[in-house]
Amino acid sequence: MAQVRNKQVLLRDHVTGFPKESDMNIVESTITLKLPQGSNHVLLKNLYLSCDPYMRNLMSKPEGSPNSRAYTPGSPLTGYGVSKVLESGHPNYKEGDLVWGFTNWEEYSLLSSAQILFKIEHTDVPLTYYTGILGMCSVISTYTVFE
Repeated sequence: MAQVRNKQVLLRDHVTGFPKESDMNIVESTITLKLPQGSNHVLLKNLYLSCDPYMRNLMSKPEGSPNSRAYTPGSPLTGYGVSKVLESGHPNYKEGDLVWGFTNWEEYSLLSSAQILFKIEHTDVPLTYYTGILGMCSVISTYTVFE
């Protein structure tokens, strides 16, 4: 089982106003590039992540009734992204598939297959289009992940 470094973008603390770079922390951890025995999860290499306007609200301290999707300080940010399947315990996805869905802001993610929204079948356009015009319907900035 190969253990590799896994850079992650963590929220330092809840944000007031507009987020700044100092509100995030990039840390290195390790991840085993092997699914646990009998798992139906999917192991992904994240290629592109979208940075969407709704994420700003998730960085704020929840007031009143808690938002189940609100970010927790010290945890990776989450959002939509384009990923490549490295290993899958789910029959709909196989090694090498490109997918779009809800992922963590990190190099590698081990996710439930329910977080994958669709398999990317059309690779005749730049994959970055899936974080914008072919993905979520909003104004989006696209970033290459961890070059």
